[in-house]
Formats: sequence, C-alpha cells, structure tokens
Amino acid sequence: MKSININTVIEEAKFNRFHGLVLFWVTFIIVFDGYDLVVYGSVAPVLMKEWALDPIQAGSLASYALFGIMLGALFFGPLADKIGRKNVIMFCVFLFSLCTLLVGFANTTTQFGMLRFLAGLGFGGVMPNCVSLITEYAPKKRRSSLVTIMFSGYCVGGMISAGMGIVLIPRLGWESVFFVAALPLVLLPFIYKYLPESIAYLLAKGKTEQVGYLLSRLNPSYIPQQSDQYELVLPQKSGNTVAQLFHNNRGLATFMLWMSFIMCLLMTYGLNTWLPKIMQTAGYETGSSIMFLLVLNFGAIFGAVFGGWAADRWGPRKVLIVFFSAAAISLTLLGFKFNMFVLYFLVATAGATTTGTSIIANAFASQFYPIQIRSTGVGWASGVGRVGAIFGPIMGGYLLSLNLPTQQYFLAYAIPGIIGAITIGFVKQRKGSNQVIDKDDMSIA
Repeated sequence: MKSININTVIEEAKFNRFHGLVLFWVTFIIVFDGYDLVVYGSVAPVLMKEWALDPIQAGSLASYALFGIMLGALFFGPLADKIGRKNVIMFCVFLFSLCTLLVGFANTTTQFGMLRFLAGLGFGGVMPNCVSLITEYAPKKRRSSLVTIMFSGYCVGGMISAGMGIVLIPRLGWESVFFVAALPLVLLPFIYKYLPESIAYLLAKGKTEQVGYLLSRLNPSYIPQQSDQYELVLPQKSGNTVAQLFHNNRGLATFMLWMSFIMCLLMTYGLNTWLPKIMQTAGYETGSSIMFLLVLNFGAIFGAVFGGWAADRWGPRKVLIVFFSAAAISLTLLGFKFNMFVLYFLVATAGATTTGTSIIANAFASQFYPIQIRSTGVGWASGVGRVGAIFGPIMGGYLLSLNLPTQQYFLAYAIPGIIGAITIGFVKQRKGSNQVIDKDDMSIA
C-alpha cells in the first residue's frame, strides 16, 4: 500500500495534452461567457433609438444580467463544492446560452430584461467554477498563467461581440448578434465528454478509481495501483463554508478583496456598456464607436496574458496594485483630446488594466483560499463584486443623462481604480497561498 499526495502529483506535473484540453474547454466557455455579456454594449445605442430608451433606462436594462450574475455566483459557487464543479458548469452553460439565444426574440424591455437576468445566473455560476477547476489541475509554476489565459477568453468574446456588432447589426438587425450564442448548446456533449470533474470532489465521494485515472493523465509519471491511498485537503466538517472565508485571520483580507472586486467590476462593466455610447456622444459614428469596444477588449487580452506572466513572476498582489493605478491614469487621460493613435492606445490600456485586472483578481482569489472553500471564496468575491458591475452601467446611464463633458464621464470611472489599488494593498499574500493545501484547514483523506 502506497500513500499518494495528490497535491504533489498535480504541482509537479508538466503541462501536457490533458492540461491543454482542460484549458481549451474552460477557455471556450469563458469566450462565450464574455461574448454574451459584452454584446449588450454593441446593441445599446441601437436599442436606445429603436425602443426610445433614455440613458437611465438603458443602464438599468444592462444591469439585469449583472444582478443575475451576482446571485448566480453566490449560489452556484458553494453548490459546486457540494455537487461537483462539472455538473454546475454544464447546467450554467446550457442556461446562459439558451437564454441569450432567446433574447434575440424579445419584443419588450420586460422580456429582454428577464431573459438577460436568467442568462446572468448562468454567467455567475460559470466564472468561479471554471477558475477553480483550472486552478486545481494547473501545475504550480503555471497556475496564474493558465488562469489568466483562460480568462482572456472573456476578452476574446468581447472582441467577437464587437466585431459581430459592426458586421451584423447594420445588415440583419440587433437580434442577430444574440443568435450567435447558440453555439455552446451544440457543443455541450463534447464539453461533457472532455471536461473533467474536480479531483477533490471525486475523492470526497470515494471515487478513487477515477481519481487515479485523472492523476495518471495529468502526470504520466504516476501509474495508479489499486492499493494506493490518496491524501488531499478535505473539509474538516460540513459547516458553513461562507463563514470559513473569515476564519484563520482571513476576515479583513476577504472584505478588502471584495471591495477591490467591486471597484474593478464597476470600471469593467461600466466601460463595456457605455464606451460606444460615450464615444458616439463625443461625435464618433456608430460603427467607429463600437470599434473602441473592440480595441478595449483587445487591450484586455494583452493585460490578461501579460498580467498572468507578471503575477507568476512578481506575485498577483503587486501586479494588481500597478494595474489598478494604471487604469486610473489611462481613464483620466481619455477625457482629453488626442489623435486617434493615442486614443486607441489609451483605450487598449484601459482595457488591459480593467478587464485584465478582474482576470488577475480571480486568479489571486483562487490561490488565496484553500481548496475546500475555493469555489466559495472565488464565487463570493465575484458575487459581491457584482455590486460594482450592477452599479457601473447604472452610474454611466445617470451621468449621460446629465449631458456632462466627456472628461467627467471618464473621471468617474477612474476614481474606482484608485480605491481598488488601496484596498488590494490590505490583502496580504498568505504564506504558501500558491499551494493547494492550507495547513490551518487541512485534513487528510
């Protein structure tokens, strides 16, 4: 009989085809998660004209999905710790893809808002569970990089939605961009086949044969034997996992982490919702104003990938402070007149340091909490952060209704960057936080 430390097997594995498949499918899911979320920014100017919406109404309509995301993250994060991440991910993909497809058939703001809310539940459930799954399977040295590569799929989805908006809306109407969301429904059987379940969940359910099979795939040097005994962190008791987020001196850090998520998502969703409209108000045509949305998400890809590399090299906390500060500076400068090259550069920088920051923040949260409360920790940080995501579009709509100078719109979104840099400074990197085991919460199975 041999004792196998699962954490050691995972952390010492070299990136291989199995890791690549897991990364591909969770990234694919996040691409459409990003597409379905950002697509509203492309259709908002058209909807405002076609349905005679004022900015406050349009901002409120954008927040229906974001309110759903908040509830979905708070509910599906802890649920996945109990019934498995794969099961929750599959259901959430089905929910947000179907509801986004049906948005294309909406005839009233009530139908539109309700379907976006239901889709938001799926969005909220997918995010924390995908990041938890890739974190669990990633080799230690590549953990931040793989998480940020996965979340860069959100930016790719945002770029695709902007591109589809430019191409499809003038030809086929705003409804057409929502029909693209049907693709994940077609590919659900493949996601089910190739996406693995959480090893921690399988071990908790006594499915040791599946645990051995998965370990051998992610680390071919390990050959499972029937007599092997597996060691992994498991909850010491089935108490309130949310309360555990505040145990072992995590209380202040958890609260500050939530505040940084709120500030980050306020900037991210405010810009993704209103950037085309703000640029249109500044005198740009609809097509070129949507192009700014594409550039914003292109910059976010760079921010996510570079930020992931930087987080592995210097630590996610330091990178987050720099990114928050850079977001505040670039957004402040966007309020001034520049030539197009400088303007696009500033928009790309804003994308890199707002959406990119949210991606690094998810990676940071997934490493900060021990494995048995990881989905709960990431889910609640993401869920509470949706307060900012909900307020961002509403704030933008209110500001637009006041007909303020362009500088003041961007300054309003720059201030949260300063607050975010301060709050993340209070979140101390826990000793050994890049490890799967938290010794203070450890039990052996």
